Amino acid sequence: MRRTRMFSLLGLALLAGILALTRPALAAEQTITLKVKMWCPSCPYIVKRTLQDVAGVLDVNVSYDDQVAIVRFDDAKTGVAALTQATADVGFPSAPVATN
Repeated sequence: MRRTRMFSLLGLALLAGILALTRPALAAEQTITLKVKMWCPSCPYIVKRTLQDVAGVLDVNVSYDDQVAIVRFDDAKTGVAALTQATADVGFPSAPVATN
């Protein structure tokens, strides 16, 4: 009985190790600044709502004066391409701002 229990525990430990090694990499929270072409002071509302509707977006701040959107997102659920496509689809072309 003791030997069977020991093998069961070893089997569980081995299974846990295998699962830990085969797990996908953990998602990381990312923040990106997008340069967004906006034409009027009401445009930021549309840009913000559009970006908030993208799955994985956690937070959005849009500035008409600076012509940017700062987006915090889960990189396991979305990416920069999806964000820029979303703004372009509603008539606001965007591109990532280069970081130094």
